[in-house]
Amino acid sequence: MDENTETADAAAHVPGIGGVADPGDPQPAPHDGLFSAERSAEVVAAAFARTPDDRLREVLTSLTGHLHAFVKDVGLTPAEWRSAIAFLTDTGRTCGETRQEFVLLSDVLGVSMLVDTLANGTLGDATESTVEGPFHVVASPPRALGDDINDDGRAGLPCLFTGRVLDPEGAPVAGALVDVWQADAEGYYDVQLPGGAPAGNLRGLFTTDADGAYRFRTIVPRHYPIPDDGPVGRLLRATRRHPNRPAHIHLEVSAPGLRTLTTHLFVAGSPYLDSDAVFGVKESLVREFTPVDDPEKAVAAGLPCPYRTVDFPVTLRRDEPGPAPGDGA
Repeated sequence: MDENTETADAAAHVPGIGGVADPGDPQPAPHDGLFSAERSAEVVAAAFARTPDDRLREVLTSLTGHLHAFVKDVGLTPAEWRSAIAFLTDTGRTCGETRQEFVLLSDVLGVSMLVDTLANGTLGDATESTVEGPFHVVASPPRALGDDINDDGRAGLPCLFTGRVLDPEGAPVAGALVDVWQADAEGYYDVQLPGGAPAGNLRGLFTTDADGAYRFRTIVPRHYPIPDDGPVGRLLRATRRHPNRPAHIHLEVSAPGLRTLTTHLFVAGSPYLDSDAVFGVKESLVREFTPVDDPEKAVAAGLPCPYRTVDFPVTLRRDEPGPAPGDGA
């Protein structure tokens, strides 16, 4: 037997090199970390195993599992993947100082409302929360109680908005901050107006008095479409959904030791109360804006006659301290 024949015979008995391995030979360990369609989520999740933040590791592991399951469930194609990447890229490019397209996307997918509902739920007599929306993008100017937030005198039904901030036991909360913002009678926020508007128009930051009361003058807002000239609008049109929200006024109420509340007050009778594009309507947050046709009351309110009035008492919850983000707890 020549040297080449001996070499070939030896190679035939080496696993993975020519010929068939002897069943008695030791087998190589499987490459458990290699990617496959069957084990994709498991392999990727394992890459996050050393993440020191427990909560971050939990979220990424769960996200990976659900995302990979979704891709397999719908059989996502390469073309669809590229389209999704382009959509998200366009969503990012549409964001700016006064526009948050990603918040809008979260809103129309119902994610914003789900996160809010899971975080707040319903507890006793506490006022219900709802989504913040994409227009809380500029600071509201501090104002005195009773001020008119309609700085440029835009046309609309004049309105007196009053309320009190209470703690869970019903006691008034003095010094609470009440941040309000709203659209005008044509459905535009100040940051949307083509010709511009005074800084902070139809926005205001009020501080409650010793009785927990707050009040301001404004106009009754109109229902409006969310911005639909970007990728979120294209999504709504592709799915035959309308972009409209019912008329409402936003409030964010905060006080030391109490949980900050982000909510709306919806105008009773407004269109789209039953089909809000961002799913934000709750029955307890719908109120009548009652007509008042009394000259003496109008003078006292500092408004023309007739006008509308609405009262919205707010009950806050006790703050429940939890782990700080990123502390691994």
